[in-house]
Amino acid sequence: MASNIYLVRQRISRLGQRMSSFQLNLNPLKEPLGFIKVLEWIASIFAFATCGGFKGKTEILVSCVKEPENKTITAAFGYPFRLNEASFQTPQDVTVCGVDWKKYVLIGDYSSSAQFYVTFAVFVFLYCIAALLLYVGYTNLYRDSRKLTMTDFVITIVVTFLWLVSTSAWAKALTDIKSATGSSIVQELKPCSIQGVMCQFVSVTSMGSLNVSVIFGFLNMILWGGNAWFVYKETSFHSPSNTSTSQGGIPPPTGI
Repeated sequence: MASNIYLVRQRISRLGQRMSSFQLNLNPLKEPLGFIKVLEWIASIFAFATCGGFKGKTEILVSCVKEPENKTITAAFGYPFRLNEASFQTPQDVTVCGVDWKKYVLIGDYSSSAQFYVTFAVFVFLYCIAALLLYVGYTNLYRDSRKLTMTDFVITIVVTFLWLVSTSAWAKALTDIKSATGSSIVQELKPCSIQGVMCQFVSVTSMGSLNVSVIFGFLNMILWGGNAWFVYKETSFHSPSNTSTSQGGIPPPTGI
């Protein structure tokens, strides 16, 4: 029991010494493993920024027999796309055609897909920073540790799969959002079916940035899937044990 505790303390002490010896080495960034990690970091920023920063509105022109002047009602929406909380507003809060338009909202709640996508992209962004710090600051520690390389490989596989899941779910939600805020909304509003009230769809904010977020989601999946091979090459499954050097065995690869 005492010997086991001593071994654990010795390993912790060695790990602490390695972690304290930070040495900046930019060479790994010239290799595919480090270079692609930088691309993953940049792509994750575009993924959550283009989705999480979106704000838009949909406008409907309302006219009625009693009032000769047409009025435009507006419903503002944005991330996280809880459309069922986006009520219609009238100019200067006046009543249009005798209808209290604040009681009527857009249809649908797509916050789960949007928040999952953005939150996951933020976590990927943070992981890329940690991985790059390990690559360029603790190169020898990364090469010599079988657990670190294996952990990196497993995380890469999981992240690739989650990019596929989150982006697919977000793409489906985006299609529904476009439908819920488009011209079909006129048919869903009950006041528009009242006799003497005429509604005409005017416009909706362009969702080009949201389309870009979907593109970057699938781009991230491709990057992480492609990088899985280079991470795999660092594991003991592809190359001899990274710890064999200290035991007089075959030396590890010369580069990441």
